[in-house]
Amino acid sequence: MKKILSLLFAFVGLLSFSQQISLETIFNDKISIRAVQIWDHKVWYAGTDSKFGFVDLKDFKNQKQIQLSEGKLEFRTLAQNKNYFYAINVLSPAYFFEIDKKDLKSNIVFKDTVKTAFYDALHFVNDDLAYSFSDSDTNDNLKLAVLKNGKWGLFKNEVILNKGEAAFAASNTNIASTKKYLWIATGGKASRVIRMDFKTGKIEIFNTPFTQGEASQGMYSIDFYDDRFGVAVGGDYTKQADNINNIAITKNGGKTWQIQASGANAGYMTCVKIRPGSNGKEMIAVGDQHISYSADFGKTWKKISDEKNLYVCEWVDRDSVIFAGKDKIALAKLKF
Repeated sequence: MKKILSLLFAFVGLLSFSQQISLETIFNDKISIRAVQIWDHKVWYAGTDSKFGFVDLKDFKNQKQIQLSEGKLEFRTLAQNKNYFYAINVLSPAYFFEIDKKDLKSNIVFKDTVKTAFYDALHFVNDDLAYSFSDSDTNDNLKLAVLKNGKWGLFKNEVILNKGEAAFAASNTNIASTKKYLWIATGGKASRVIRMDFKTGKIEIFNTPFTQGEASQGMYSIDFYDDRFGVAVGGDYTKQADNINNIAITKNGGKTWQIQASGANAGYMTCVKIRPGSNGKEMIAVGDQHISYSADFGKTWKKISDEKNLYVCEWVDRDSVIFAGKDKIALAKLKF
């Protein structure tokens, strides 16, 4: 009897928690969106069929969409500095689009024509410095494009990745940074963390206990609160219910990682974001089959929504989150 009551209370508690999120669809279109940005009280997106646009968070009916190219390019990256948005299409040739925030006019400012070019994420460290991570060329050299002093170019380095080690263009979030470090999460045959020290330029690679070894496995998304504490999520997109070794945290800047909630989470996740103002304690994550939340530095997780086909999330403020994915953008209001 005690066991039955315990299970009942646990169910009621989880049900109560799940009712503390309201999800409102604010945009519909035939599009797949894996990268969003918040600016000027609007959510900006880039997606399939060369589509780029915004939805006004003050007036959802105020929307604008343009096509960055006559070709049907697929964008899975989007980032910004104070004057421009930047988007890079997957596959080759990879075109680097610069979009002026004033008039939304775009230009191609860099191009990578190597057959293996596949840019998985684009991240601004500050207004003058950005990095984009691509799958390696045939020599397995770490491939980064860098925007510095107003110009794009390839980042010269001698780092060699493992065969089959790459990344996932799932949510534009396998790169993170603080003032001290840049981190890149890899996956596939090996799932490791690449860390660059901005001051010294030193690049280190750290192993992780994440599920790995197959092309579909590994870390898909990372986020850091400060120079030391970070979280990573992922799994296996071909086995989305699998929930073993798919969440980990670090307390020493990515040197070592500790698996969390293995076997006790909702499965495969494509994006994780730490809640603003929570000092790293609270975080939200999304996968194709669920939205989940942690309030104890990633130690335990609760599924708070069964919403399907969402791939990326971004905090608008402490109590609001944007989610985007297949054919839609949704705004969630959190009540906890």
